[in-house]
Amino acid sequence: MEQQHKIELLQALIQGLCAERDFEVPNNVPRTKNADELWSIFRALVNTRPPIVASNAWLHMQDELLAGLISEAGITTVEQTNQSTMDSRMRLWKGDITTLAIDAIVNAANSQMLGCWRVGHHCIDNAIHTFAGVQLRMECAKIMASQGHEELTGLAKITKAYNLPAKHVIHTVGPIANGHPTNLHRMQLASCYKNCLDLALKNNLSSLAFCCISTGVFGFPQKEAAEIAVTTIRDWLNQTHSQITIVCNVFSHTDWETYSELLDI
Repeated sequence: MEQQHKIELLQALIQGLCAERDFEVPNNVPRTKNADELWSIFRALVNTRPPIVASNAWLHMQDELLAGLISEAGITTVEQTNQSTMDSRMRLWKGDITTLAIDAIVNAANSQMLGCWRVGHHCIDNAIHTFAGVQLRMECAKIMASQGHEELTGLAKITKAYNLPAKHVIHTVGPIANGHPTNLHRMQLASCYKNCLDLALKNNLSSLAFCCISTGVFGFPQKEAAEIAVTTIRDWLNQTHSQITIVCNVFSHTDWETYSELLDI
């Protein structure tokens, strides 16, 4: 995306976000030519934006911006990920899950299912909602309003992916282990994987990418979580005889080494 056009889009989007909440646009925003500063302001505003209807004109600008940013980051296809020699249906990839072109990606959600509201937080929930666009929070809010209660640990819900290169997002709430998982936590984590897989099968998806559920701020030890993930996925694949392609997505070198060993890559 041409830099000047990116700046103009961000300035207009920020003005719209401030106007809908009766905020005063910062005096320096219309004049700054620093796209990174403008992006930080934009992201802070959308991270804290309630799930309310946006105008078609504003959504069009947002969608153009996000599509351009994701394209600049580079989109990865399933075929570009690393295939397991142990099971050809399983693959491993280290990278930003918001740039993966696949039928569905899994989001490690919280029980409110509305994304992360912490400004600029580096969790997967924040990243997915930011780059999918405000439409994702609005769809999640409709699901939660219809449900009438917070999402239970281990279950899963599916939505559109909007501006992401994936077609869908499957949201699941992992257990909060705080570094000391119990047997209940282990069962709940396995349920996250199984219910996501069941939902993918129900919706006729041919590929699905899992993040490392519960290993971030929820504090499930990474190695044990990876072992549960791979075991649960392999058992499900063998029991259902499904030919769905599963990509285990990691972001850290430690997780890459752990999954490489488990998947024999």
